[in-house]
Amino acid sequence: MKILVLISNVPDTTTKIRFKSDNTAFDDAGVQWIINPWDELALTRAVELKEMGGVSLITVANVGNATTEPTLRKALAVGADDAIRIDVEARDAFEVATQLASVARDYDLIMAGIEASDYNGSAVGGMLAELLDIASVSSVSGINIENGQLFFNREIDGGSQVLSVTTPVVAIVQKGIAKEPRIPAMRGIMMARKKELKVTAPVSAEDRTSFVRFELPPKKAACKMVAEDNAKELIRLLHEEAKVL
Repeated sequence: MKILVLISNVPDTTTKIRFKSDNTAFDDAGVQWIINPWDELALTRAVELKEMGGVSLITVANVGNATTEPTLRKALAVGADDAIRIDVEARDAFEVATQLASVARDYDLIMAGIEASDYNGSAVGGMLAELLDIASVSSVSGINIENGQLFFNREIDGGSQVLSVTTPVVAIVQKGIAKEPRIPAMRGIMMARKKELKVTAPVSAEDRTSFVRFELPPKKAACKMVAEDNAKELIRLLHEEAKVL
């Protein structure tokens, strides 16, 4: 079985977000970039499956310019066998899915994080499956291979669900797919330098959405202190201002 893991290059979750050009563009100056957390868990599970047998190849793929290559090298250090970077700065999710579809046709299992931690669009995995004309399963919290058969676990209202699936298939994974992201060991980091990172030209694609402007959330109001013996005032504030009662 060959696995393709989609890797999104996102700002570190502790990054202070700023905008420029009159709030029409993200200011990436000084930003630390990381593997999207959901994609990192997907990659961890793919490596675990390979270690258990039944997986012959793990490829990671990203749509982006050369600045995303350190993130792909980290994915190689975690345990991916090779990497593909499609050399274009995509403008929206549909263009990302279109570019990924150009390199994703030879894989049995495609794993995509349920969303990216920057724009939280939750769209690329489903779009990719439609473009490839293959099945997709959303909210996957477990993947197992038993006697060559692929099984997905999903959390549903009141319990859990186990699905037997045929390949090729897109698994849109969420929290629970792996316990903790795998941290690259020194040996993995050294080996990653020798692994293939293939850069491919983009295919023709259209963008169907555009960003007009960005806005930061409003600043929080100053903290109000209430005396410990003034329960009446606390209740009033919670009811009239916080509106939680």
